[in-house]
Amino acid sequence: MNQSVLPWPWQRRSPIGAGTTLSCDVGCIGCIGRCSQLCFPPARCHPLWYIARLMHTLKYLTAYPEQLRTQVSGLIAQDRLGDTLRQRYPAPHGIRTDRALYDYVQDLKDEYLRQAAPVSKVAFDSKIQVVQHALGLHTAISRVQGGRLKAKHEIRIASLFRDAPLPFLRMIAVHELAHLKEKEHDKAFYKLCCWMEPAYHQLEFDVRLYLTWLDLAGARLWNAEPAPLSR
Repeated sequence: MNQSVLPWPWQRRSPIGAGTTLSCDVGCIGCIGRCSQLCFPPARCHPLWYIARLMHTLKYLTAYPEQLRTQVSGLIAQDRLGDTLRQRYPAPHGIRTDRALYDYVQDLKDEYLRQAAPVSKVAFDSKIQVVQHALGLHTAISRVQGGRLKAKHEIRIASLFRDAPLPFLRMIAVHELAHLKEKEHDKAFYKLCCWMEPAYHQLEFDVRLYLTWLDLAGARLWNAEPAPLSR
């Protein structure tokens, strides 16, 4: 059985190259490798306990430049991280069941990877974050059928994305679907992700911001009525 997971951010290098622009805040842009817009004073202005907690909290962003992490620190210090995410993504999606999730992922596959191997199962999973330390899981189980070896592909998505904006769910789904064609997290893999979702890197960054929020607040941001489902 082969498993491919969407790794935690600190377990791999970011594929984002110099010059890629990510938005940290409304009106505050962090340009990878050459950002001079710092919206937060140095960490030495804060008590040591706060610095220690902040270093732990920003574990999801260790692959990003210091300037961008400083901007995120500013949002946290000003208690604006949650509001910033809610402003950018006002409401959660309306996909509540595994069947609806399967239909959503299958529609993406039919649009972009019609010739790829079929996916037999898609489901929300409340255990993979704890057990596999992952946000999504793509599993290929090989079985002998009629004298031939066939692989059965399954996709599982962390259940926290049941209560999340649709773009977050799309990013995770695109990542796992890309593993149908590319097994490794290499240049070809991320090129495929960006073909299916041009804003892939920005969405991955925003998902990391949300994980940072969860570490700080311990509560999910989106519990309101879902937004209309659209892609």
